[in-house]
Amino acid sequence: MPPICPSLSLSRRELLIATGASAAASAAWSATDTSTTGAVAPAGGAGVAPPSGTVKLTVNGQQHSLTLDNRTTLLDALREHLHLTGTKKGCDHGQCGACTVLVDERRINSCLTLAVMHEGANVTTIEGLGSPGHLHPLQAAFVRHDGFQCGYCTPGQICSAVGAIEEVRRGIPSHVTADLTAQPLLSPEELRERMSGNICRCGAYSNIAEAITEVAGRRSGSTS
Repeated sequence: MPPICPSLSLSRRELLIATGASAAASAAWSATDTSTTGAVAPAGGAGVAPPSGTVKLTVNGQQHSLTLDNRTTLLDALREHLHLTGTKKGCDHGQCGACTVLVDERRINSCLTLAVMHEGANVTTIEGLGSPGHLHPLQAAFVRHDGFQCGYCTPGQICSAVGAIEEVRRGIPSHVTADLTAQPLLSPEELRERMSGNICRCGAYSNIAEAITEVAGRRSGSTS
């Protein structure tokens, strides 16, 4: 085989052998004991326990004391440690709303917050809103209006709707509230805005809106 580079008199085979030897030497060097170079092992490496702490939560009326990696999200604490799998992990980036729960009666995306940030908080998941024999009014309305298809987003939709109705009841405006001094009503525009963080990939939005509007109207005494 002629040399790959005549000026170096190096054949292709010899070049490949030399390249492989160089790579092997580099790998062997990087695997050398770093204690002789003064390098510091990275945090969380082999034999190094990640930082952890104890957090106390009241979840669906029951008190829990959990020892968790400080990086554990509230979503993973609920699903993996308390086995409350009704709360779903969708995008894990706070964009779909499937993980919505109520913390101290306020709706949040549980994938975007750490469990240790909620010491002493009251957390309500879909399991805490109602049971098969005693449904929450919104759960019953979703069934009545067929507000779901695959059902994956439904727990987050219902928890978010509970929070949205409570926001309206307390007079909290949204980005589309026309009069900030008046009591907001759950108009179609308000409903779309307040529920915009909850995605239904099956497209059951019209039925979801009907279910929420029915319950909101019944609680306020108006269908506006």
